[in-house]
Amino acid sequence: MAPTDETAQVDQQTSPFGTTPPTPPPGGDAAAQGARMPRWLPRAMVLALTFVALFQLGSWAFHQLIGLLINILIAFFLALAIEPAVSWMASYGMRRGLATFLVFFGLLILTAGFVTLLGSMLAGQIIKMIEGFPEYLDSVISWINSTFHTHVRRVDVQDSLVHSDWLRKYVQNSATGVLDVSAQVLGGLFKLLTIALFSFYFAADGPRLRRALCSVLPPARQAEVLRAWEIAVDKTGGYLYSRGLMALISGVAHYILLQALGVPYAPVLAVWVGLVSQFIPTIGTYLAGALPMLIAFTVDPWYALWVLIFVVVYQQFENYVLQPKLTAKTVDIHPAVAFGSVIVGTALLGAVGALIAIPAVATLQAFLGAYVKRYDVTDDPRVHGHRIRRTPSFWVRLRGLLGR
Repeated sequence: MAPTDETAQVDQQTSPFGTTPPTPPPGGDAAAQGARMPRWLPRAMVLALTFVALFQLGSWAFHQLIGLLINILIAFFLALAIEPAVSWMASYGMRRGLATFLVFFGLLILTAGFVTLLGSMLAGQIIKMIEGFPEYLDSVISWINSTFHTHVRRVDVQDSLVHSDWLRKYVQNSATGVLDVSAQVLGGLFKLLTIALFSFYFAADGPRLRRALCSVLPPARQAEVLRAWEIAVDKTGGYLYSRGLMALISGVAHYILLQALGVPYAPVLAVWVGLVSQFIPTIGTYLAGALPMLIAFTVDPWYALWVLIFVVVYQQFENYVLQPKLTAKTVDIHPAVAFGSVIVGTALLGAVGALIAIPAVATLQAFLGAYVKRYDVTDDPRVHGHRIRRTPSFWVRLRGLLGR
């Protein structure tokens, strides 16, 4: 019998294993199309991976260039500090490049002279200590022998020191560390050169830099940027000059004391105290007073005590009398805010942050103060620190009871 169309259709649907496959559900093509990946998903994945790669690349570049960025930040604040002097000379017709060069040359001469005087002082003291070391050692040995009834000789002590293992290891370690010290010195010189070059360009091309920055901003923003720049110049320059004036006063005061006591190298020590105590925040006073005390102790131990007393007394005079008057118009910030800013700056950038923290906070405070609206304070006793008593005090009630 010839197969009909219905039997042929049944034969096509019949499995070779004798079972009939399930009938596909209606709308199967639409479900397959819905299960496909959306067209936007590959593009979104590529964009996300690109953003992650760019972020990792930027983070790596930032960590590699952090040293250069810190040097540029120091150079920028140094350029702000010398901007008033450069602008003053440029106002008389001098080119800004020449004015900047003269300022840097003067700073270089002062720094070189101070380092030379300090180095000669330290070298003289070291030579004096080396020459007097045998006598000092004899006095120590005699005191030990008389106190503990021993028979120690200086020759035995010298032989034990020369042939000791720790001295040999120290010499070997010092010889191997010469290259590291040389590399650090060269790296420090390169950093100083980088800071000097950037600060020179920032100061010499200050107007051009401001024009380039304002050219990419709308006119309303340009006025704010120029105002912030002017405030930063005033605060940074005022901070530097006020510190320089206080360093001069401190140096003169300590020079008078050291000269009266007969301490050698009094001029160099006075310059050391003035600069270190003013330009190293928080611990500069203690570092500055340690060296004069040490030199005075070699002359007379009582002189070291007098120097310590004078340093403490002068520090209080400077904190409560001199500094508020000199910095009232330049860096007018609360001492607690200044101390906190130094701590934050040290935690973020180390010694560099400690140096630029105070002028940076003063600039930010002055800039925000220009845009913060202030109101008249109400005449309330609590504003002046007086409490308002809601109920009569104990003594008032007691007097009332006694009066009855």
